[in-house]
Amino acid sequence: MSDHLKYCTKCVMPETKPDLWFDENGVCAACQFFEQREEIDWASRLRELEEIVERYRSKDGSNYDCLIPCSGGKDSTYQTLTMLDMGLNPLCVTASTDRLSPIGRRNIENIKKLGVDYIEVSTNPVIRRRINKLCLEQVGDISWPEHLTIFTIPVRIAVQQRIPLIVWGENPQNENGGPAADAGSPHLTRRWLEEFGGLLGLRVTDLAGQAGIEKKHLVQYTYPSDQELAEVGVTGIFLGHYKQWDGLSNALVAAAHGFESNPTIVEGSIVNYENLDNQQMRIHDYFKFLKYGYSRPTDWACWHIRRGRLSREQGLQLVRKHEGKFPWSYLGCDLSTILEEIDMTLEEFQAVCDRFTNKKIFKTDRRGNLLRDRQGNLVRINDDNV
Repeated sequence: MSDHLKYCTKCVMPETKPDLWFDENGVCAACQFFEQREEIDWASRLRELEEIVERYRSKDGSNYDCLIPCSGGKDSTYQTLTMLDMGLNPLCVTASTDRLSPIGRRNIENIKKLGVDYIEVSTNPVIRRRINKLCLEQVGDISWPEHLTIFTIPVRIAVQQRIPLIVWGENPQNENGGPAADAGSPHLTRRWLEEFGGLLGLRVTDLAGQAGIEKKHLVQYTYPSDQELAEVGVTGIFLGHYKQWDGLSNALVAAAHGFESNPTIVEGSIVNYENLDNQQMRIHDYFKFLKYGYSRPTDWACWHIRRGRLSREQGLQLVRKHEGKFPWSYLGCDLSTILEEIDMTLEEFQAVCDRFTNKKIFKTDRRGNLLRDRQGNLVRINDDNV
């Protein structure tokens, strides 16, 4: 990579995004995948979905028709509404978030009010905080345990309850740009989890023996065996493969059924309807910025640019204004509170931040020290995004 970042010529996504590739015109894979949606026969895809749910529907009503992994957010609210509209009896399952916000709790309760059975699985909080700290220090992701358990816990429940069909939301590889074969896949498998589930090369078995963590503490973090999956015939599908996926549209549908957005744009964001459940999320997003030079504002700007709601210049202005700010607070929770919970000082946290900062992306002085603006924020090597 040179001292000048390459950006998509249509959206504002940089070349540093993992698994992203560009064509000869400088257009990123995510923009290409989105353009290909115009060629899809969505009516045919919907018929496919109807055939799938009919195949898995409990014929005698003795079990659930499907399982829906639910965070309580706009997308899982939309997934639940879609399955209810199709006449299904879903079981909704929440893998507890790292630090649930008050608005996140209200939105979980709202999904229950839609008329569904609901299971919440909360992992041992003492062990969870140890894992939070380990993963922040070792792979630069405080939310690693959450991003694992949102995939393992619903699948474990599906095996235990013998529910073959799991209905996930969008395929991130298609929405954000990734290997073409996986971007077009309607299924979420064990291999997809291991490659794209955000594990960052860290395995669950690596945790045992560290910080007083034992194998017995990692039950909920462990994906079921292939034999267990085969016995039940578990299949995970992406709803976004069958219905055109749009976060804003999902938010509007969810809001009409009680979903609550934040009163204002949340810190480090350009929208008020996403990532409302986890008060640690801004730390996760900040480390994404340190590693790759972009974070959620870029993601959201790109999604809206592709759908014609923002021009590239408007998206760029929003990114410049909101992206990369130090995560002092999020959803009413101060950074100091989170650091105290994981037994880490601010100085130790800042040292971890510096260790994971990609100095090829950010400006440094002649000695290699990172440069910061007047607010103490890092400065990208070319913030013009051209």
